[in-house]
Amino acid sequence: MLRLINLELQKLLLNRASRVLIFISFILPFTVLILSSIKINFFGFFTLELGELGIFNFPIIWHITTFFASYFKLFFAIVVVSMIGNEYSNKTIKQNLIDGLSKKEFILSKFYTIVFFSFLATVLIGVGSFLIGLYYSSYTEASIIFRETEFLLAYFLKLVGFFSLCLFFGMLVKRSAFALAFLFILYIFEWIVFWIVVQASSTDMAWKVKNFLPLESMYNLIDQPFQRVLMTKYPEKIDMSYDYAVHWYELVIVLGWTALFVFLSYRLLKQRDL
Repeated sequence: MLRLINLELQKLLLNRASRVLIFISFILPFTVLILSSIKINFFGFFTLELGELGIFNFPIIWHITTFFASYFKLFFAIVVVSMIGNEYSNKTIKQNLIDGLSKKEFILSKFYTIVFFSFLATVLIGVGSFLIGLYYSSYTEASIIFRETEFLLAYFLKLVGFFSLCLFFGMLVKRSAFALAFLFILYIFEWIVFWIVVQASSTDMAWKVKNFLPLESMYNLIDQPFQRVLMTKYPEKIDMSYDYAVHWYELVIVLGWTALFVFLSYRLLKQRDL
């Protein structure tokens, strides 16, 4: 596994565009997290410090930081589809296979790299959230500090699942721009399915179906935290039944899609004449 990861890292780090995108995908979420914790003075008119709103208290900080950090995944998604596009355009995929790399190892090298970078991103967000939480939170008990750290697991699986989808689209169309366009097409397709089910059955059934589709199931891993914040501030005005927890079946659905995307990527490569 380490050999395959090292092979991919050499390819990525030799490419200037990939280096820049990897740097942005790691640094930007962490930078935004740091900046949001700083007191900002708007030209002397008013001062904004998000920490005073209680959003950096334990355990809610795990929920908030992972939710917003997940929106920066598009930068590394470009890297993932570029990994495939460059392999075909530079003919390195054929050279790798000639040099003794099997088609299974080729796909696994991409997947292992996805897991590796997803793990690093999770660690970075986890450490940043922990340090900011220690500074702002009034809770110091370990039982409270480490409560809800399952959001980090959800964040990790969300990245792995999304990048595995990008890997599949990259293998399918062999062009980076087209692969990213397919993400948008899939998003539209899921809403079309939702509308069809609404017409054929009910809105409740439509949401149940949509929750099993790839993009929606990945989004569901970390629900929006806004209503949760309002619940703590205005409990008498907000519906307290809002379920924001990470559920095991949501993790299983994304794991299933991830396995399917990796398998389909391998099948495409195995059946394709290079």
